Amino acid sequence: MSPDTTSANTSNGSTPTTTAKGQAPTTTEKGQAPTTEAPTTGTPATASRGVRLRAPELTGRRWINTGGTDLTLADLRGKVVLLDFWTFCCINCLHVLDELRPIEQKYADELVIIGVHSPKFEFERTVEAVDQAVERYQVEHIVLDDPDLVTWQAYTARAWPTLAVIDPEGYLVASMSGEGHSAGLAGLIEELIAEHSEKGTLHRGTGPYVPPEPVETELFYPGKLLRLANGNLLVADSGHHSLVEYDPTGTEVLRRIGTGERGYTDGSLTEARFSEPGGMTELPEELAARLGYRVVVADTVNHVLRGVDLEAGTVTTIAGTGEQYMVGAIDNITGEHRQTGRYDGRADRIKLSSPWDVEYSTATGEVVVAMAGNHTIWSFDPDAGTIRLLSGTMNEGLLDGAAEDAWFAQTSGLDAAASGEIWVADSETSAVRRLDPRTGAVESLVGTGLFDFGFRDGPADEARLQHPLGVAALPDGSVAVADTYNGAIRRFDPASGVMTTLARGLAEPSDILVLPGEDGAPPALLVAESAAHRLTRVSIPAEAQQVDEGAKSTTRPATEIGRGPLEISIGFTVPAGQKLDDRWGDPTYLQVSSTPPELITDGAGGAEGMERTVTLDPGIDSGVLHVTVRAAACDGEPGGEIPLHAACHLYQQDWGIPVTIADGAENTLHLDLRGT
Repeated sequence: MSPDTTSANTSNGSTPTTTAKGQAPTTTEKGQAPTTEAPTTGTPATASRGVRLRAPELTGRRWINTGGTDLTLADLRGKVVLLDFWTFCCINCLHVLDELRPIEQKYADELVIIGVHSPKFEFERTVEAVDQAVERYQVEHIVLDDPDLVTWQAYTARAWPTLAVIDPEGYLVASMSGEGHSAGLAGLIEELIAEHSEKGTLHRGTGPYVPPEPVETELFYPGKLLRLANGNLLVADSGHHSLVEYDPTGTEVLRRIGTGERGYTDGSLTEARFSEPGGMTELPEELAARLGYRVVVADTVNHVLRGVDLEAGTVTTIAGTGEQYMVGAIDNITGEHRQTGRYDGRADRIKLSSPWDVEYSTATGEVVVAMAGNHTIWSFDPDAGTIRLLSGTMNEGLLDGAAEDAWFAQTSGLDAAASGEIWVADSETSAVRRLDPRTGAVESLVGTGLFDFGFRDGPADEARLQHPLGVAALPDGSVAVADTYNGAIRRFDPASGVMTTLARGLAEPSDILVLPGEDGAPPALLVAESAAHRLTRVSIPAEAQQVDEGAKSTTRPATEIGRGPLEISIGFTVPAGQKLDDRWGDPTYLQVSSTPPELITDGAGGAEGMERTVTLDPGIDSGVLHVTVRAAACDGEPGGEIPLHAACHLYQQDWGIPVTIADGAENTLHLDLRGT
């Protein structure tokens, strides 16, 4: 997920840089590599210079999961405090929530985790939406609601997610961007516990977290819908970590598939465990009989595809290993990058990354997979048991074209058109796109980029959505869109190129199913009204509404920079017990681009190194700088050899930084990949 932003992956992972529609990545001359093995340390890495900084106060609209108690940093004195700056649209932020679960359980007596909710989209600023996100994702720590980004600015956060560590005496000791830091965090927490136990400044015991009252509903944040060949309905009951089979009317529960507890277990329908399951698709009868399963399920948080045999009553894993695909993982024996490039091979040997939806393609006989976690589209061949990267580069943004060039942004919804093409809801760019499953080529029909959203009907180039999660092909060749954050069902007609509104006032619609009309009646829509925990029937009106509530852009405080050449530098402190992996060359890489692309006249593109000088157009007064950096490190002490089978890590982060050009401002921009 990645806000005007940037979602970020680190430690074996990446979410490449963002861009506006039509902007392609560029290349430049090879940059300067570090001259020593010593880690580059950024300005906030104050511990190394003997400077101690008091952590800024925590300021926001309200506190959640505290039983109504407002907190200050003084109230948390004696505890290790971990701030997690997140927003619920961001897939990488959701990955971090899962990474933090074992940490908060292990260090429950010494650690307080605070989720600082810092919104991207307008909808994410609302009180109800934040409350529902905390409930939906089962956040079991306290949350500070920071709609105006006050605490975000105080901690100089620039990307979602960002983590900051405060010691028991109230001093800021570390900050890091992106996901994949769990091992380093655990090590740092252990060090702080030992240090402050010895000093007598650590207070063990219960923290301020107060669990909310449990909610009892038949469905709990349902995600995706499927109409089976026999007419029954299958619902991904994501919040209950299970599937529910209904009768054709959607009113009578026939059975539940899964225990209802978060987990990853194959077996019978009553023994199997899922973790926030998403999209589902049904295979043709002959193929299903041959394979031994009929329904393919995107088991999102488990990073796998599951096969469900409704007749035999079994659930099996058919693709994925259960571990998250992290871009740029390095083979420390050969020096080659694993799991990069356009993978095409055995489905049980490749890691997946938050598959969000699936759709069977009659054009190819494969299952198309919306791989939200790394902004791509994959294709699973159930007959051969193989899977391949079909479309996308793992760069996040909105770029049309051939499979090898296309950029997506948290693909979240799929449906097959009568033509055989696949409709795609590309949520982070608030876009509707159309994919050819045979070639992977994609074109955007509505949407302009990561920064732009709104609620506006009309011609395609003027229409705006806000984080759509679902699409459904309509009988007349148009497509219905679950415009999730606008609480609406929209319709786009490719023949006329016009967007209209079919229904409003829905509670985070996440998917749409077209129900056939009975006895000559017109078809209707069944909507997963996720935040209302229900299925809602919506008729298709004879005349759709025309809504114009305007086009909006994500805004954050801008950084002032001078008009001369801009020096960009990245601070990176290698975690304790690791060293930069320079066995096969420079282990660092920096890429810089801008919106508009004309803002940078020289120095854009990618090259090795952690520093760059770029020249800005003096005639442009504002824009956004997109910076991506990565650094490879392996377990081993600095100055020593890296053990043959040592674990290696790729730390990577993206920033989307709004800037204004001002006379007399600093001509330097320093960012920290990981500061301690």
